[in-house]
Amino acid sequence: MTRRLRLTTAASLTLLAALALGGCSAGASDSATDSGGPAFGGDSGGESFDTPAAEEAALDGEASDGRSVITTGQLYLTVAAPLEAAEEAARIAERAGGRVDGRTEYSPDQGRYAAAELLLRLPSATLTETLEELRALGEVEELTLQTDDVTREVQDLDARITALRSSVERLLALQDAAATVEDLIDLETAISDRQGQLESLEAQQRYLADQVDLSTLRLTLGSDATAPVDEPDTFLTGLIAGWESLVAVGSGLLVIAGVLLPWLAVLGVLALVMLLVVRGARRRRGRAAEQAPAAGASTTSAWCTRSAGW
Repeated sequence: MTRRLRLTTAASLTLLAALALGGCSAGASDSATDSGGPAFGGDSGGESFDTPAAEEAALDGEASDGRSVITTGQLYLTVAAPLEAAEEAARIAERAGGRVDGRTEYSPDQGRYAAAELLLRLPSATLTETLEELRALGEVEELTLQTDDVTREVQDLDARITALRSSVERLLALQDAAATVEDLIDLETAISDRQGQLESLEAQQRYLADQVDLSTLRLTLGSDATAPVDEPDTFLTGLIAGWESLVAVGSGLLVIAGVLLPWLAVLGVLALVMLLVVRGARRRRGRAAEQAPAAGASTTSAWCTRSAGW
């Protein structure tokens, strides 16, 4: 009995020591997170690139110095046929090893112009080359790229996952040495808790890896009718803009004339008919007026003749 009691006591002490070591490891990882940098999802600051010259310096998701960078952006193109260009953009993304996560198309009906919008996930390592292919589809109206450095978040997750895996392995090794049912239950509870934390951290690690490996680009394809208007900034561009506005006004006047011409023709015919009717009425009144004095003179002559005969 004394020997069994000693073995049970030793096993309990070993279990308590293992649990204490596991708690210390987890606590150390949490402390490193609080002091070493923001936790997963924290704001590490973004950087915006609006010009083609700056974009090439920030397109690699995995930087040359080992940094982990998430790249997001927007690209607006004016193309001749937006729906056909959307098909080609999807093929470009797939050839580069990416995918299309979202796609919206508008057909040219019910007074709307054709347009398309795609949410592309493109490999960060070849983002520059893929962007060049996409830009060749039409005229670039707007290009915006932003980067978010998540190196500290990735390193923090790696350290916490390593510590939790070690803790789970130690607890699994102690299961075989459990002397009582209570010790076994305590070990299983601790293992289940550590494994839950480990799975959550691994999910965050996979999400960050996906965001770093595949850049997110929102591509908008519009037609010439919906293209942004370029403001003139030189004499030549002002002259061109003035000529285009003059042509547009002339075209508008021609359209209005074409719409009004049938109405003017009908109104002209009606006016001519009314003029003929009025002239006919005037002529009849004139003839009636001429005949009235002649009839009056004949009556007076007949009266005078009768008077003389008397």
